[in-house]
Amino acid sequence: MLMFSLDPDKLFAQALADALDVTLSPHEERVFPDGERKLRPLVDPRGGDAYVVHSLHGGPVDSPHDKLCRLLMFIATLKDHGAVRVTAVVPYLAYARKDQQTKMHDPVGLRYVAQLFDAVGVAQLIVLEAHNVAAFQNAFRCTTVHLSAHHAFGALAHEIAGTRPLAVVSPDPGGVKRVLLWREALEDQLRRPVNFAMIDKRRSAGVLGGSHLVAGDVEGATVLLLDDLIASGETMQRSAAALRRAGANDVIGCAAHGLFVDKAPEVLANDSLSRLVVTDSVPPFRLPVGGPVRNKLHVVSAVHLFAEAIRTSHAAWWQ
Repeated sequence: MLMFSLDPDKLFAQALADALDVTLSPHEERVFPDGERKLRPLVDPRGGDAYVVHSLHGGPVDSPHDKLCRLLMFIATLKDHGAVRVTAVVPYLAYARKDQQTKMHDPVGLRYVAQLFDAVGVAQLIVLEAHNVAAFQNAFRCTTVHLSAHHAFGALAHEIAGTRPLAVVSPDPGGVKRVLLWREALEDQLRRPVNFAMIDKRRSAGVLGGSHLVAGDVEGATVLLLDDLIASGETMQRSAAALRRAGANDVIGCAAHGLFVDKAPEVLANDSLSRLVVTDSVPPFRLPVGGPVRNKLHVVSAVHLFAEAIRTSHAAWWQ
């Protein structure tokens, strides 16, 4: 097994390599004066099963499309030099939110990204909590492995649950299936009923609507509000406020990916959210250290989910 990391800090990839008991393979990256780049492996990939780790969130150095280009070109280079199979390990997949046409002449970004992955010969793609799992799985012709973030939140949920009523809530209709899967897992884990609720939310042309109607029982409950990602924080904050008005005792916001863009540090400082939980798919570099949101933020690792998926995949390939 060969494992490369294109992330600048390599923290996630190094933890993943440690979990798999492998060494990160070296590569060279040169940046030319006009901004073009050259990436090449410094080990021979011929005949190998290669894994390239790169989370495609924007910042703190490169944009999502810069990272996507680097990932695709490096994978193509590995294939050119004889790697038998290349797997893209992408904790956060950029452009996954644009999975359907909602306006005239709209793009379908997810499908275009899938076509690029196919073009360079990606054999397998492993991601954490895609925005729309069905759209994700149907967009790619290569093998896809989708990891659900609620498996990373399980231990913390057990600690949070206590003896109060517990409810899991989707902040919009599109996330209902994600939340129902976590509800089933929690009921098995805790051996008691867990309530479910959904909040009405609509977004058009970037303008958020709804987020006031709570469908389901959250009275007196500790609420786990689950979404695939937190961007500006507006959806999470408005949903938490609605849940408080509906009688929720405590609201913990949970998301696979913490992007925290725009005014998220101010929006999420609101007292309606008592705690925020995200995975390490995206470093929380946009949140000021010591600020009110950073102080209520808990980052859980998704490394063990990726390690198990890679271990299973590699064992099957080796046989």
